[in-house]
Amino acid sequence: MAEIERKWYVIRAVGGKEKKVKEYIENEVSRLELQEYISQVLIPTEKVYQIRNGKKISKERNFFPGYIMIEAALIGEIPHMLMNITNVIGFLGETKGGDPVPIRLSEVNRILGKVDELADQEEEINTPFIVEETIKVTDGPFNGFTGVIEDVNEDKKKLRVMVKIFGRKTPLELSFMQVEKQ
Repeated sequence: MAEIERKWYVIRAVGGKEKKVKEYIENEVSRLELQEYISQVLIPTEKVYQIRNGKKISKERNFFPGYIMIEAALIGEIPHMLMNITNVIGFLGETKGGDPVPIRLSEVNRILGKVDELADQEEEINTPFIVEETIKVTDGPFNGFTGVIEDVNEDKKKLRVMVKIFGRKTPLELSFMQVEKQ
C-alpha cells in the first residue's frame, strides 16, 4: 500500500475548549482506526510562572488560543468527521464551501521550533508588579508591613519598596517571592 501523504492543518475551536477538542479527535481516531490518516494532534502551549500568595505557580498557557494543529490526510469523510466534533468551528484558511488549506512546512517548523524553544527556556516568572503599586510583605523580618513599589528589577526579580516603619519611610529591597499584591 502506498504511503498516505499527510499535511498540517489548523482547526479553529471554541476558545478554552482546545483540550476537549483534542481529546475528542484522538478518541474518534482510535475508535474509527484512522491512525494512518491522522497522525498528530497538537495544541502549542508554553509554561508560564506566576506568583500567588508568595508561592510560585506553574501554568500552561495556549500559544494560539482557539487553534489546534493537526497532521492529517484529509481524504473522503475525514474533514466531515473533524468538522462534526463538538466545539470545532472549522479549518483555518478555508473558503466557504471550499477545501481546507494546509499550512506551509516552514510555518509548521517555525511553530514547533518555538514550542520546543519555550519548553527548553528557563523558568520565566510572569510578574505583574508595577511602580507606585501598593504591596504587602509576606516573608522576612518585615512580614505584614505594607509599602509602595519604587523600582522593579526584572532581571534580578527584586523590588525596591518604601515601607513606613515607626512613622518614617524606609526603603527595602525584597524579592518577588517575598511580597504579594494588596
